[in-house]
Amino acid sequence: MARSIMDSLTEGFASVIFGKVETARPPVRTSSSQAQAVYLPTAAPGLGDSGVIIGREVYSGKGYVYDPFQLYGQQLPAPHWLVLGESGNGKSALEKTYVLRQLRFKDRQVVVLDAQGEDGVGEWHLIAESLGVTPVRLDPHGVRGDSIRLNPLDPAITSTGQLALLRTIVEVAQGRPLDERAGYALKAAHLRVGEAGLHYGRQPILSDVVEALRTPLTSAAEDMNVTIEDVQAWGLDVALVLDRLVDGDLAGMFDGPTTSGIDLDSPLIVFDLSAIDRNSIGMPILMAIVGVWLEHTWLRPDRVKRILLVEEAWHIINSPFVAQLFQRLLKFGRRLGLSFVAVVHHLSDVVDGAAAREAAAILKMASTRTVYMQKADEARTTGKVLGLPRWAVEIIPSLTPGIAVWDVNGDVQVVKHIVTEHERPLVFTDRAMTETSADAALIASAAAAALTAGTAEETAELEAAEAERLAALPAPAAPVRAIAAGNQQTLDRERRWAVEPIDEDDDELTAIAGTLFGKKAELPYQSAADTPYQPAAETPYQSAAETPYQSAAETPEQIWTGRAPKPVSGPDVDF
Repeated sequence: MARSIMDSLTEGFASVIFGKVETARPPVRTSSSQAQAVYLPTAAPGLGDSGVIIGREVYSGKGYVYDPFQLYGQQLPAPHWLVLGESGNGKSALEKTYVLRQLRFKDRQVVVLDAQGEDGVGEWHLIAESLGVTPVRLDPHGVRGDSIRLNPLDPAITSTGQLALLRTIVEVAQGRPLDERAGYALKAAHLRVGEAGLHYGRQPILSDVVEALRTPLTSAAEDMNVTIEDVQAWGLDVALVLDRLVDGDLAGMFDGPTTSGIDLDSPLIVFDLSAIDRNSIGMPILMAIVGVWLEHTWLRPDRVKRILLVEEAWHIINSPFVAQLFQRLLKFGRRLGLSFVAVVHHLSDVVDGAAAREAAAILKMASTRTVYMQKADEARTTGKVLGLPRWAVEIIPSLTPGIAVWDVNGDVQVVKHIVTEHERPLVFTDRAMTETSADAALIASAAAAALTAGTAEETAELEAAEAERLAALPAPAAPVRAIAAGNQQTLDRERRWAVEPIDEDDDELTAIAGTLFGKKAELPYQSAADTPYQPAAETPYQSAAETPYQSAAETPEQIWTGRAPKPVSGPDVDF
């Protein structure tokens, strides 16, 4: 009792002298999960608000903006990007919206190697058509009238590049490196056709190399102190491989001069490879030829930022010979503003294959990794290869479509991708994806009722209504609106890039930017200095009820389940 009185007097004296009272409180024991409620919500800083809108962070609700060209240097050691995940989880939607939004900037160019397709056209056909771009079609035997040729001996490619490409073609087809004898025979044949092309003033083609291998010159034998028959035998297998590209099953794509009229200045160039069997030996050969041709014709030191997006990129990563070519392309292209985007399903086949070393080198150059849902075993392999944190590996199997783990040079976030209504007809090419579920359900139930009633006339009317509804489905916007939002940096004083909404009254991504970042609709298009990031307390996304692009149904994202919250899908994107 006396001690209590003394303590009170001491505290009273301290309050008079110092104006405050410090009291000793007994400790409280509790669990970590319960104690977290006393801490204010915190979120790691994002990548900034300059670039292309991807979506929003699942755990914090903040807008997520990514642009390798804006981040390169200080935050990204390399601008290359790897996208992984099982089919049907949103990889394709991410790629397409990313390209459309990047093209919103005037200093961007994109090349897409489109290895997938349906109904005889590539998957990127609609996007190319909506932007007024004719895809570059490569078709064996030239069955399609609009197919083109790419010449591995194009004069735009250096002599060294031509020889390296010819070696790669043969090595991919044979599945083994060229030995010294075969390599010498190929080198001698290439030198011969190059000199002949200069002498006669024409572009050498593959059939010239095949003929030179079959009938080598005496000088080629004398240089090695062997007979002509020896050199001919050394080059026989090489000639047989190259003959497949001239008269065999891969003819019609590379056995002639490069087709004129390919617009290398177009903002978007789509190489439609859908006519080639994705599991055939022709696909990696085709990608090697296209890659080298682009390296020598498309990449230029003109300050334009270029993106090379490769579908089915495992054809590159899984072949040691093609991977070596692309390693050089990535190293060379980085100095010229190239961002390489590789899209693959999984890494397990690659890391255990013959190209493990080359694959590791390419993966190491990808400072950005995006991983969609994978099975648990595959997720563990991916996490080990890419060095993902344990919590990220654990949630990958439970990710829902449209949500992915993003690792940007060690900055790991779970991000929900946003697809706007204007992008949806271009992104989801499958009719089942573009039909509204409400309309389909109503028509299906009405049709069932009519069939039950047995009224043929009503059934015919419903079928006609269905056909009319399908014909009225949204067509691709032209020009495509809502492609990108972000801040465009000034290149120099003489040349300023201005990014303006195509339609200020109906630019969905501008509105989304305002929602995610708490800014006026037009501000995301101003310079970085004019758009200070608003503090969390001022942003609309703090309350689901205040955000038109979220709903109360999405609030379970804020509930912690174990080590990390389980992502849920929502109305922002329908897969």
